[in-house]
Amino acid sequence: MRITKFGHACVRIEHDGTTVVLDPGMFTDAEAVDGADAVLITHEHPDHYLPDNLLAADAPVFTIEAVAAKIREDTPSLAERITVVAPGEAFDVGGLPVTAVGEMHAVIHPELTRLFNSGYVLTAGDAKIYHPGDSLTEPGEEIDVLLLPSSAPWLKASEAIDFARAVKAPRNLAIHDRVYSDAGHGILEMQMNQFLPKAGQEYLRRADGEDL
Repeated sequence: MRITKFGHACVRIEHDGTTVVLDPGMFTDAEAVDGADAVLITHEHPDHYLPDNLLAADAPVFTIEAVAAKIREDTPSLAERITVVAPGEAFDVGGLPVTAVGEMHAVIHPELTRLFNSGYVLTAGDAKIYHPGDSLTEPGEEIDVLLLPSSAPWLKASEAIDFARAVKAPRNLAIHDRVYSDAGHGILEMQMNQFLPKAGQEYLRRADGEDL
């Protein structure tokens, strides 16, 4: 299995000849979807969903109904490529099992409308990888690699730490990382390393284009 971190919240997973790309948004170069067999979108915020990146590949798109409706409105030519999945639904992407997890975006402010958001647990061989999108919804099963949101308008460091501790994944790869400066990420890494190693967990951050 190969996991490549791309811009912000985008991750590319390759296993046994299948390539799945999650959340190639506005901070992600279109090359992230080259050769993709499928693209998964967690929600409609532009840092997770960009029509041009979906148009850059011929891959089918798996997402929830709220995002599907947005895609149909923005880019009707993509409509035939969309498969709508429901929260909690198990489905198959190029031979890799996937489960949609959760239904709502994390709260940014109580007076702002919450979007729908479903994360995805993808099984690649013996490994389970969880991308929560913009949520702190626990997956309800053992996870090997958590794609851990590290900076966001809806996220405190204490919440990111507690989320990682609750999921208990041995490896935690930082995503959603365009909000902090490098200095901010250095502080977060220091804080993560005060807690996670005690539980046998590892916190990792990769530059765009680097593999885990």
